[in-house]
Amino acid sequence: MQKRTFINRQIRAKEVRVVDESGNQLGVLTLEEALQKAQERNLDLIQVTSKVEPPVCKIMDYGKFLYQQKKREKESAKKQKGGELKGIRLGFNMAQHDLEVKARQAEKFLKEGNKVKIELRLRGREKALGDHAREKINTFLEILQKLIPYKAEREIKREPRGFTMIISKE
Repeated sequence: MQKRTFINRQIRAKEVRVVDESGNQLGVLTLEEALQKAQERNLDLIQVTSKVEPPVCKIMDYGKFLYQQKKREKESAKKQKGGELKGIRLGFNMAQHDLEVKARQAEKFLKEGNKVKIELRLRGREKALGDHAREKINTFLEILQKLIPYKAEREIKREPRGFTMIISKE
């Protein structure tokens, strides 16, 4: 839901609290006085918030205001990231070196702040050898523990097609 920003003549209030481009408060002015001050400086009057009475308006260039708003949104989106789920798929007959390569990949994901879903798919007769599959995941986790500390979000869980587990950075 995009919040609508009112500028210049779109502002409906009779009186507004005005802040200039350098952040100094100019006090409560009538809308006409505020618009006149903005025009004297060749800038726009932008309604920043309408939640208070009178609404707060800022004298600044509208393009610059939009740029700063986008920049702020990008910053907050960056801070929220950390919850993406990345997947590492292990094979039943993986060699030690292959497990190490996958562990380094998982380490990279964890350092980026993502959660990692470890999946070991079982096919055919492999489904009867669940103990061996658990050992393979535990071997992978031991290798990973040497690279980076982690915590289990969800323990090793048996599913129809194999085993899964979710880990995240400590």
